[in-house]
Parts: sequence; structure tokens; C-alpha cells
Amino acid sequence: MKRLALLLCIIFASAGLNGCGYNQIQQNDEAVIAAWGDVEASYQRRADLIPNLVEVVKGYAAHEKETLTAITEARAKVGQIRLGSDIINNPQAMEQFQAAQGGLSSALSRLMVVVERYPDLKANQNFLDLQHQLEGTENRINVARVRFNETIRVFNTSIRTFPNNLTNNLLLKLPRKEPFKAEAGSEKAPAVSF
Repeated sequence: MKRLALLLCIIFASAGLNGCGYNQIQQNDEAVIAAWGDVEASYQRRADLIPNLVEVVKGYAAHEKETLTAITEARAKVGQIRLGSDIINNPQAMEQFQAAQGGLSSALSRLMVVVERYPDLKANQNFLDLQHQLEGTENRINVARVRFNETIRVFNTSIRTFPNNLTNNLLLKLPRKEPFKAEAGSEKAPAVSF
């Protein structure tokens, strides 16, 4: 009789745990960490490509030292930020990370202006290959950010809806996570003039 009572308690306890959302919240938290890893990998790919791009451009536009220096400095700032999955729980660290990446994007945009001034560089196959690689990398970064934001949405929803919110408030106490946000001023379309 005691065994039957113990077995029934175990069955009800496991059913209760399955219904409380504990496992789902844990899965969603792990999905956020994995999605952040994808974002980091995309940024790392870009950081790895930049030295090659800079070397190709240096050969053609040695007198555009200011732009090349800006890219090198921006890449160094990105490299100084130590990343880990804990950054997704730290809004200040996430803001610093996004600011550093924004500076690098800005420097790369200035590099493309330099390229427009040097038609021979644009025709160079090495440069074209690297430019395509950078374009693909920027697309990968965007896709990784979108996926990261989607996993953040799923996670935040899972800790705010009943009964998962009770489980989170009583047991896990996981904070709401912040998604990637647009850089200040990005709501305005850039002016294009020919």
C-alpha cells in the first residue's frame, strides 16, 4: 500500500512539474543562449574578414590611411569587449557591444566610399571576393539578430504567461531578456545622391 501511495505521489509530482513550465522555460533559456552564440559567430566571421579587406585596399589606396585606421580601431574596440552568454542578461554590456559593432559598421561604410573613388580597386578580383564575403556576412549577422530576437520573444513570453510565470517567480527567477535594438538614428532612411 505504501509503495502504491509513493508511486502515485511520484506520478502526480512529475505531472505537476510538466504542467508548471519548468522544463519549457529551461529549453527557451537554452535557445536564447544558442541564438546568441549564432550572433557572436556571425560577428566573429566579419572580424576575421576585415584584416584581409584592409590589406587589399591598402595596396590600392595607401593614401586613404585615415579610413583604414578607423576600421582598424573600430575592429580593436570590438575585440576588447569580452563576450559570453552572460551579456544577454546585462543591458549595459549589450549596449556597449552594439555600440562597438555600430562603429565598425560605420567604418566599413566609409571604406566603401573610398572604393567608389578608385575604379581599379573595384575591378580587382580579390577585392570583389572580399566584398561579396562581407555582404554575405552582414546578411548572416542580420539573420542571426532576427533569430535571436525571436528566441528572446519566445523566452520572455514563456516566463510571463500562466502557469510558467509562477514557476519562474517561485523557482527560477530568470530575468526578462532584452532583444537587439536598432541604432539611434536608423529610423531615418540614408540620403543617396549620385
